[in-house]
Amino acid sequence: MKICIVGAGAIGGLLGGKLALAGEEVTLIARGSHLAAIQEKGLELRLIDGSSQVVTPTLATDDITQVEAQDVVILAVKTNGVGAIAPLLPSLYHQHTMVVTAQNGFPWWYFRKHGGEYEGISLQSVDPDGIIENYIDIDRVIGCVVYQAAEIVEPGVIKHIEGERFTLGELDGTKTERIQLLAESLKKAGFKTPVRDQIRTEIWVKLWGNLAFNPISGLTGATLEAIARYPLTRELARNMMLEAQAIAQRLGINFGISLEQRINGTEKVGAHKTSMLQDIEAGRPTEIEAIVGAVIELGKLTQIPTPHIEAIYASVKLLEATKY
Repeated sequence: MKICIVGAGAIGGLLGGKLALAGEEVTLIARGSHLAAIQEKGLELRLIDGSSQVVTPTLATDDITQVEAQDVVILAVKTNGVGAIAPLLPSLYHQHTMVVTAQNGFPWWYFRKHGGEYEGISLQSVDPDGIIENYIDIDRVIGCVVYQAAEIVEPGVIKHIEGERFTLGELDGTKTERIQLLAESLKKAGFKTPVRDQIRTEIWVKLWGNLAFNPISGLTGATLEAIARYPLTRELARNMMLEAQAIAQRLGINFGISLEQRINGTEKVGAHKTSMLQDIEAGRPTEIEAIVGAVIELGKLTQIPTPHIEAIYASVKLLEATKY
């Protein structure tokens, strides 16, 4: 298949590189020194087993207009970057092009093909002006949850740290021919790719920990295990997660694991800096709206109070306003 990775950073580059190694026709959209290194030397993947592979993509560019129509477009840009890139995406489409949303937090499409009482409601925290939805037809969208950890160790070089799972799901829960085809391509590339009929539950399970640990990490500079082991921050995370759990249950979500299991799982990740902490340290805008702001919005929608979540959200927003 022709697959375009829009945002070939750490996760996008890992996906694109492994798909190219598996024989897919891969285009990477990147920028700056990272793009220049890929164009000059190829993309180097340093894999979990210690081996290294250099990949030559079909095309590496920062200009989407240079790219022909694709079978699959994987959006691997940060959540807060989707709105800017969305108007450029239609040039990548043919009639059957799939758009896979590989972002953290809540996607703009959460209540599309939802089937519940909130069907059709737009999340203002994620797509306030409706720009994303205007340029990405909902029938193209494939939901996904990314569980890999990777980093760009130098321009053109990506280190795969952990994780192989890349969960997919149609928004209406059906198991279509197209999603099975996509899953097979990802499996051939070495990913574990279950196809779920409840992709929103998968989104919630990952977000459940992220909505607490990411902003606490960003505010304190602490790693995941440090937050989980320090009694006061563990209790703060727990209270935030309890508020989110009430919202999720109101929306029909069953996590399938206990709150303590989720916190313990986060602790086991170890001395890991969250993506939000990395963004703050680098002076980049965070994904606070999709990870935390959207939960507050859903709390208001379901009339469930979120005082702990709102306090941490306000603190991160102030940090962004004064730091950048």
